[in-house]
Amino acid sequence: MIVITGSAGFIGSCMAAKLNESGRDDLVLVDDFSRPEKRRNWENKRYIDKIHRDDFFQWAEQNVPSIELIIHLGARTDTTEFDYSVFEMLNVSYTQRMWAFAAKHRIPLVYASSAATYGAGELGYVDDHVLSARLQPLNPYGKSKNEIDKWVLKQFRQPPCWYAFKFFNVYGPNEYHKGRMASVILHSFQQIQETGKVKLFRSHRPDFADGEQLRDFVYVKDVVRVIQWFITHLPQSGIYNIGTGRAQSFLTLATSTFKALNLEPNIEFVDIPEDIRDKYQYYTQADMHKMRAAGYRRPFYSLERGTTSYVTRYLKKNTVY
Repeated sequence: MIVITGSAGFIGSCMAAKLNESGRDDLVLVDDFSRPEKRRNWENKRYIDKIHRDDFFQWAEQNVPSIELIIHLGARTDTTEFDYSVFEMLNVSYTQRMWAFAAKHRIPLVYASSAATYGAGELGYVDDHVLSARLQPLNPYGKSKNEIDKWVLKQFRQPPCWYAFKFFNVYGPNEYHKGRMASVILHSFQQIQETGKVKLFRSHRPDFADGEQLRDFVYVKDVVRVIQWFITHLPQSGIYNIGTGRAQSFLTLATSTFKALNLEPNIEFVDIPEDIRDKYQYYTQADMHKMRAAGYRRPFYSLERGTTSYVTRYLKKNTVY
């Protein structure tokens, strides 16, 4: 059986859906299932058990022979939270414990890292293990993810194979519960429904025009497809980027959202809130050479195509994946 942590959340529930599509129903879902707004993410998935994350390790020690793989996607992901202690338990300590368990019992492990580890991109966006110790994340969330990556790379005792994925700007179905941390596409859709226009952040740097801040936006269906490919083909263990390899602007994103709704763009620019202004990334673009060299060849959704799929298949119908 396959364990998926964070399975009531965004990427975790999409991972469960992808595995269900592939005929895998022997899933064990791990999360805090108490939030009602997350319920629809997991209630229609096919699985054999669901475990509260606080009870997982006790359960796991009793079920070691049955665990084929652990996909650890549970994390605190709020990039606007500046108290590092908030991230220590779930993002750092819990992941260290998961690694130790997987290494001890020789169970393959996937865990979620983040493009937030790259900070302002001073060293680029290359998933080179050597760079991990030199990265300077802009917020405690990114720091917590980088601390785990650095710790993992120092461990002599490892799972038989392991993959840490640095997710870039993931968007898509099942993120309805994320509030402020949801993708700009979801916020754009909601703003269009409510006001007929979209608010984007104004640029506070002279080298970027308003709305021309760039991100590597990656559709969640590509993310779970990549993870499935890795756990099937088992290339070399390590840290890998998951992005499209192409940075695109928030203006393109907003325009694509209007187009998916057959509406003319109506965009207003507002100041970046002061509490995140000095932590704001103006550019991210995943270097995908390492993943391509590992053998993953499938093309990624373009932002335009991904937006159309997300808006027409999920947001307009208020459905989950």
